[in-house]
Amino acid sequence: MKKIAIIGATGYTGSELVRILAFHEQVEIELITSETYKGKKFSDIHPQFKGICDVELQSADDVEEYEPELVFLALPHGVSMEYVKKWKDKPFGIIDLSGDFRLKSPESFYNWYKIEHSYPEGFGHAVFGLPELYREQISSSRLVANPGCFPTGAILGTYPLLKEKLIDPNRIFVDSKTGVTGAGVKPKGVTHFPNVNDNFKAYGIKGHRHTIEIQEILSESSGTESTVQFTPHLLPVDRGILTTIYAIPSGKISEQDLKELYNRYYDKESFIRLRNVPPEIKQVRGTNYTDIAPFFDERTGNILIFAAIDNLVKGAAGQAVQNMNLMLGFDEKEALNLIPVMP
Repeated sequence: MKKIAIIGATGYTGSELVRILAFHEQVEIELITSETYKGKKFSDIHPQFKGICDVELQSADDVEEYEPELVFLALPHGVSMEYVKKWKDKPFGIIDLSGDFRLKSPESFYNWYKIEHSYPEGFGHAVFGLPELYREQISSSRLVANPGCFPTGAILGTYPLLKEKLIDPNRIFVDSKTGVTGAGVKPKGVTHFPNVNDNFKAYGIKGHRHTIEIQEILSESSGTESTVQFTPHLLPVDRGILTTIYAIPSGKISEQDLKELYNRYYDKESFIRLRNVPPEIKQVRGTNYTDIAPFFDERTGNILIFAAIDNLVKGAAGQAVQNMNLMLGFDEKEALNLIPVMP
């Protein structure tokens, strides 16, 4: 059994990590930390784990005493970088679920996050943790930057088109709708029940920080510089993201061409399911799947791609476990054969 530690496990992402890893047959959760709730049981903070995970929460400063093989950082942006810097020479691998190492440079990070980066050297070591695009690099990495939730669906949905140079790279429109858990566990006015219930709105217009993450990774992975217009919307639901991608073909194409293209790229991927109808967020709820459906509108000449994920699983904790499996040499699907919860 490989020992793992979860640093900052009292938010939604941390609790999802425990939910998935509790029944992983090859790892043991050796340490769960919380500076705020140190000394309390994990199940005191997340009662659904009563009798399943009752371990006492420790301080992150205790991590070396437990000698983990791998550490998950489920911490806010701007905080993870301090731990990565502190532990850069330690023997364990790190999967960072914040945005601190997802971008290509500290300058790009500052421009979009407005935070001075304390460990710029880390950008040279971090691998973007999207297995479908960077599987080999992840397998040999010691620092993986787990993707953001919106970028996961947007990148997977757009990548085959850009890679094959089938669309105008400067006219990509990504329209995503998300549940409120994407905003984190701390109460905020924008996610307050009276503001969200029976409501629907756009936010982060023109400047959402996931825009640059989508754009940089698509440009790098496809070898084609691209420009992305990204707009997120807040749904009155707890979890799930439905992304619609609009693109303009660079030449003649048909819907059958699109289906064949996506099959060629993703047919062997365990966590991508290709659909003939637009996917729904409930159809991926609680799972590590990305459901994708490509369409071509003959009337307008536009391509439409629909992608659905669970923002807390494939968009966060599930993808992190998928990355852990690769880093530790396990079957990539270990502990992730989850069936969607519907209704």
